[in-house]
Amino acid sequence: MDDDTKDNPDESEQSSTDDQSTEQSQDQSSTDDQSTEQSQDQSSTDDQSSGQSQDQSSTDDQSSGQSQDQSSSDDQSSGQSQDGSGDDDESAPDHRMCGTMEVHNRILEEQPECRASRAEVSSAIQARLSADPSFRRTCGLTTIPVVVHVVYRTDAENIADDQITSQIDALNRDYRANNTDIKNAPAPWKKLPADALIEFKMADTDPDGNATDGITRTKTDQTSFGSDDKVKSAATGGADPWPSDKYLNLWVCRLSGGLLGYAQFPGMPAATDGVVILNTAFGTSGTARAPFNLGRTAVHEVGHWLDLRHIWGDTNNCSGTDFVDDTPNAQMPNFGKPTFPHVSCSNGPNGDMFINYMDYVDDDTMIMFTPDQVSRMHAVLEGTRDSIGS
Repeated sequence: MDDDTKDNPDESEQSSTDDQSTEQSQDQSSTDDQSTEQSQDQSSTDDQSSGQSQDQSSTDDQSSGQSQDQSSSDDQSSGQSQDGSGDDDESAPDHRMCGTMEVHNRILEEQPECRASRAEVSSAIQARLSADPSFRRTCGLTTIPVVVHVVYRTDAENIADDQITSQIDALNRDYRANNTDIKNAPAPWKKLPADALIEFKMADTDPDGNATDGITRTKTDQTSFGSDDKVKSAATGGADPWPSDKYLNLWVCRLSGGLLGYAQFPGMPAATDGVVILNTAFGTSGTARAPFNLGRTAVHEVGHWLDLRHIWGDTNNCSGTDFVDDTPNAQMPNFGKPTFPHVSCSNGPNGDMFINYMDYVDDDTMIMFTPDQVSRMHAVLEGTRDSIGS
């Protein structure tokens, strides 16, 4: 799981000495580092077979079959009903698709200075985990304040407070490993699910020091949004973020192109930091629709916000890595409800850990984080995101 040179650009910024002894063993020099930043997406073949657009360029995006550059014209041609009506006949996508890696690579192309900041994040994580692979914050439980920005065109898209509360409850359920379906873990992994010691609460004070319920509501004239971050700015029909060093910004809106959501890794631009979730895949009530009605799209995307990667390493040839030792290497994402074991990349007898929150399965099939994933999240909270939470 260590072929970072090809598939995990921002983990590449270590010294040549560190590269030989760390998870980013493919980096050779600062010149090499710069040339590998965009290499998360190898070829259009990889992108097509991995089940997600790996965002090589705007041309690649258009040819990947996932219309991630969203204008109103794109929305009309994306294969979904983009009329913005919010009627009951529009269902949620039938398989999971996350735009995080596409967004990540786009930002690296548009803002090359982000490569250096991602290099610093990666170096800090690796240094901390090299010193203590089972790292946990000494403060114990971390509580993160959340602001939910509801961006809507129709009444149906203006989701109720109860639905928002149900999403916060789902995050707390899963990040504390209190989900009852954790019992469904296959026998080899029954003792592996880990309590992340992270909780989430609605913000009770806004950036100006005023009392708040942690919810903003913005009416828009946009029928839908894509992965271009327009939902994150009032100037483009969305809602401006609250300071990302103090709050986890969650945007809820109508997404086109089959997207369920996307997030931004630590160390990227503050103006767009946060998580975006499709309004029919948010929470466990109201407009949330099966098979994404257990709040786990946000669980997955917040994992990215805390620097977790997809468990297959975003390749389709077993060469990728998620930089976590206790998740088996996997060839590609798993969808729907796989049957155990699903073997790939010579990872038998147990096969792919498709029950992990960082795979692409349905909500009722993903049920756990591993101890090493928790260590990685804690390293981020102790480092890049140390100003948020208490």
